[in-house]
Amino acid sequence: MARIVGISGSLRRGSYNSALLRAAVTLMPSGAELVVATIAGIPLYDGDVEAAEGVPRAVAELKDAIAAADGLLLATPEYNNSVPGVFKNAIDWLSRPPADAARVFAGKRVALVGASPGGFGTILSQNAWLPILRTLGCELWPGRLLVPRAATVFDADGALTDAKVAESLRALLRGFVAFVDTGSRQNP
Repeated sequence: MARIVGISGSLRRGSYNSALLRAAVTLMPSGAELVVATIAGIPLYDGDVEAAEGVPRAVAELKDAIAAADGLLLATPEYNNSVPGVFKNAIDWLSRPPADAARVFAGKRVALVGASPGGFGTILSQNAWLPILRTLGCELWPGRLLVPRAATVFDADGALTDAKVAESLRALLRGFVAFVDTGSRQNP
């Protein structure tokens, strides 16, 4: 069974990207599991803190979860036409120390999705993630989901109400799980 860790790049309680991950949990193909993790509690990266205290516990736990997973699904908001600082900060911590980054990211199969109140989904944020994830050695799933005008596809409680978006998400998850399964068979 493919085990995928999903992370939302937003800390906001009413985040559309967190809602998108919750919807993905219910739309996963049979034989696959999506476990939603959080970046909450990860402090700002500080090399002095790392040198004095090591990697914070919240970071170490998330690193272990990602390393043990077959794939990683990132739900990214778009802030100022790029990646959210809090999400990039989390990835920066997750890649520390450099000697351990390969355990977490090298060969990890990754998919990007994102929801935005704007009309272009999160295309610029997703594009900005590509060189970061390649630098970490991830294998990127070419399919992506861009959800524009997110306020019209989620209800007030964060439930996905748009059937077309739900079907697009279901199709992306099916393809991504197949991609992850192929990698799992090649790297037992």
